[in-house]
Amino acid sequence: MHKFKHTIRWKRLFGQCFSQRAMPYLFKSSLLITLLICSMYSYAQTSNTQTVVGKVISADDKNPLPGVTVSVKGTQNRTQTDGNGRFELAALPNSILQFQYLGYITKDEPVSNRMIINVSLNPDVQSLEEVTVSVGYGTLKQKEVTSAVAHIDTAQFRQSGARNPLDLIQGKVAGLQVTRTSGSNPNTAVAVQLRGVVSVAGSASPLYVIDGIPGGNMDLLQQDDIESIDVLKDGSGAAIYGSTANAGVILVTTKKGKAGASSFTYNNYVRKEYVARRPNTLSAEEFRDKVNSGEINQQDFGHNTDFYDMLINHSNLSNNHNLAMSGGTSNTNYRASVNYRNLEGISLANTRQEYGARLNINQKGLDDRLNVMLNLATNFNKQNRLGGGGWESEVFKNPTLSNFNDDGSYRFDLISTNEYARLMQETSWRKQQTTSGDFKADLELLPGLKGSVFGSYQRESWNDSQYAPQNSEASLENTDYPGGAWAAKSDFLSESYAFEPTLQYQKLIAEKHNLTAIAGYSYRYYKEEGLSAENRGFINDLFHEDNLGQGTALIDGKASMGSFKNDNTLIAFFGRINYTFNNKYMAQFILRHEGSSRFGDNNKWGNFPAVSAGWTVSEEAFMKDISFVNFLKLRAGYGETGNSGFANNASRVTLGGGGRYLYPDGYYRETYGPNRNPNPNLKWETKRETNIGVDYTLFNSKLSGSIDVFKRTTKDLLDTYTSPQPPYIRDRIYTNVGSISSKGIEVAFSYQAVDKKDFKWTIDLAASTTKNTLDSYSNDIYKVEYANYGTIGGAGALGEAFTTYEGEKVGEFWGKRFAGFTEDGKWLFYNRNGEAVRNDQINYSKDRNLTDLAPIGNAVPKYYLSLTNSFRYKQFDFRVFMRGKFAYDILNTMALSYGNKTWSGNLLKETFTKYKDIDDTYMYSDYYLESGSHWKIDEVTIGYTFKLPTRLVKNLRVYATGQNLATITGYSGNDPDLVSDTGIGNPDNNDRRLGIDNRSSYPSTRSFLFGVNLAF
Repeated sequence: MHKFKHTIRWKRLFGQCFSQRAMPYLFKSSLLITLLICSMYSYAQTSNTQTVVGKVISADDKNPLPGVTVSVKGTQNRTQTDGNGRFELAALPNSILQFQYLGYITKDEPVSNRMIINVSLNPDVQSLEEVTVSVGYGTLKQKEVTSAVAHIDTAQFRQSGARNPLDLIQGKVAGLQVTRTSGSNPNTAVAVQLRGVVSVAGSASPLYVIDGIPGGNMDLLQQDDIESIDVLKDGSGAAIYGSTANAGVILVTTKKGKAGASSFTYNNYVRKEYVARRPNTLSAEEFRDKVNSGEINQQDFGHNTDFYDMLINHSNLSNNHNLAMSGGTSNTNYRASVNYRNLEGISLANTRQEYGARLNINQKGLDDRLNVMLNLATNFNKQNRLGGGGWESEVFKNPTLSNFNDDGSYRFDLISTNEYARLMQETSWRKQQTTSGDFKADLELLPGLKGSVFGSYQRESWNDSQYAPQNSEASLENTDYPGGAWAAKSDFLSESYAFEPTLQYQKLIAEKHNLTAIAGYSYRYYKEEGLSAENRGFINDLFHEDNLGQGTALIDGKASMGSFKNDNTLIAFFGRINYTFNNKYMAQFILRHEGSSRFGDNNKWGNFPAVSAGWTVSEEAFMKDISFVNFLKLRAGYGETGNSGFANNASRVTLGGGGRYLYPDGYYRETYGPNRNPNPNLKWETKRETNIGVDYTLFNSKLSGSIDVFKRTTKDLLDTYTSPQPPYIRDRIYTNVGSISSKGIEVAFSYQAVDKKDFKWTIDLAASTTKNTLDSYSNDIYKVEYANYGTIGGAGALGEAFTTYEGEKVGEFWGKRFAGFTEDGKWLFYNRNGEAVRNDQINYSKDRNLTDLAPIGNAVPKYYLSLTNSFRYKQFDFRVFMRGKFAYDILNTMALSYGNKTWSGNLLKETFTKYKDIDDTYMYSDYYLESGSHWKIDEVTIGYTFKLPTRLVKNLRVYATGQNLATITGYSGNDPDLVSDTGIGNPDNNDRRLGIDNRSSYPSTRSFLFGVNLAF
């Protein structure tokens, strides 16, 4: 009865509570109770918080790690280890501590009621088979790669202050030649060639892809923002980029944001340069002695001038500053950097000042199915382009002359240019801005299926301005407007767009079959335009180049003006399939279908297929007992790529001005006519390449590397040929004729010679050999048996150094064979019968059955070798980088022109020793060919990493680098490393020619650099 009454009472109570009138009161009461319970729970939890202390060390050398971020996972509660690697942090008994440190693998450690937690972190060192490499539109593990790909990261970059991003990998990739033919000039680019010559007149430049942007602008890159550089060396990998990948593909990956504690890095260097090698000419006193003794018939003007030295910027000092910040969470992270660089050349009026910024943002959403990445970069630079030249003119002037008159004014004459006065009086500036932005969104549509959209925009603009004042030599000696100033301006703008959506599917079947497939569409559009104008006869120097219309030449119709605009479009569909079975057998298939507006109407589209396969031999059962082999993979591949690197509208008939003529109405009018023959059959060059390679890791991972053997043939070479008239309007046509081939071997390895706790020694080597042949240069319509390249220039009309016949090697010097001198110092040469005859008895015919000329040398180095020794002793690091080129010849044109007493200015000292028997005019023969083989101690770096007793500084390293410290060579001309080793003999962007020493070469410099790397 009592229980029954009690039950009724509770029912009445709940009934009242849930009545409509009582609901608000119930809600308030429930909320209050909930808050009380939560507060009690929070208090209970807080009361259970404990203080955890510990020490973090490196598992590699057992040394304490300062600056390690220790956080309670899932919270904002964090701290950092002090200078002794110790930390103290409040945490719940069941929480997890996370340890993060740059260069080490992140580690999670459960607290589990412990009060003391000591942790060792493993260095994040990836073995050969675990390195992730970029392969175009994606990445692969190194162990999965079936084509020839070279991967270089920050740990391997050169440390002598890159003027160009490719300076970072010079000598680091077997088969890749990076040559700075203009030395340390900060306003010039490098010459790049991969696996030999692939074209005669088409583009020889690799395709640069920066964070997925095809045709990326290297001016936007700063060395401290680059994470890695990957080189697709063979056709089986490069085919994914089709008609722009004939010369290889270089993919640059910049540093990105990562989840974790916020961090800052500051990198800085200061560099000083000195002249390392200059022409060995007579001093003023030596020159005067030769004049007085009658050995040279010249005049002594009574002065002592080192014209060469007066062009040197002895106070040069370059510096670079880069500040980067990064951080974020697993859902949103970022990296931003700003860069300032001021480069001063060894030449006066030769500088480059840059300001740049880069931003990367990564954002995840839709339960981590969506990832969006945004990259923005911009660079402003101001170049003083006036200096950098004039070396030949100054070094071989009569040293008893002066740059000044007796009254202190500049001395001018009509025979030569006063280069020092030019640098002091004239101006030549370029103001340039380069900007890029790219956006990529990845969305997981279904398990294993991902859709991506990539878009990019690049913009480059520059403004050039030049001025020569009234009292300059260029103005005073002008015959039309003597004493009238000269001014010029030009503008350039280029824009490029890319849009590339892709679908990627990845599936693991039955734990053995791994399939990855990607399909995509590519749209690229590029346009450029420019304007230039110049005027002369300015009557004052008030406006400089900022008021061009005031020059007298414009009134007289003698000023000049020009402009241009052109564009091109490229569209492609592409796909790639990667298949792996049981981690042992791999295959890759690529097909790109591509069309370009540059191609002729009959060849708008082309196909670029590739196939490659790999076999991980070390995974086979029969290899298990071979203990010294850790990893062994065989590769083989075949691929086709193209070269569309020729002028826009090259396949179309274009109009040009034919001059102004007097019309019947009494007015002069411009006439127009066709200046180019149409060629509807014009197409891309096609390179077909086979590559066989092996990747290996041996002896407990102490030795790792790769060996590649390749053969490539480029067909349908692009060049200009003589066309019949009729049917053609013009006598020249740009068309596809001939083929060129190369074959070679590449070797690269890294050896851990010593790997102790306090001392480590690593040896890295890259070597290659390549042979190039011009297989054919004719077809049924256009017959050409040979081609001449390599204009010698200088004193005398000596023609070209190379005559390349069909079926012969590229870069073969053809000329006369030196046979000695007559008693009166006249040249003797061998004829085809081996008889020594005078020059006027030599048969110069190009018919090899008649000519007395012969192959006398080869300008292409047969062997390339680089060697890096890296040492680490406790906190010291020391690295020596050496490289060389072997078995090739250089034409010493400086000796040819200035080792002959015929010259009326200063002379080489060897004129009176080595070349003393010459009493004749200038001649080109093997007498001036010298071995270019050399070995260079190119870079030596010593650094020290501090262990600071503070958790505020994560890393502090200071270092010093010496570059171009010594060159071992028998070559007597300029630094042989500055002589071009790329191309077929045509001038490059710096007007350098294969194997021909440049008489006005920018000075070879030796530099010393001091830098600091700081992370906090």
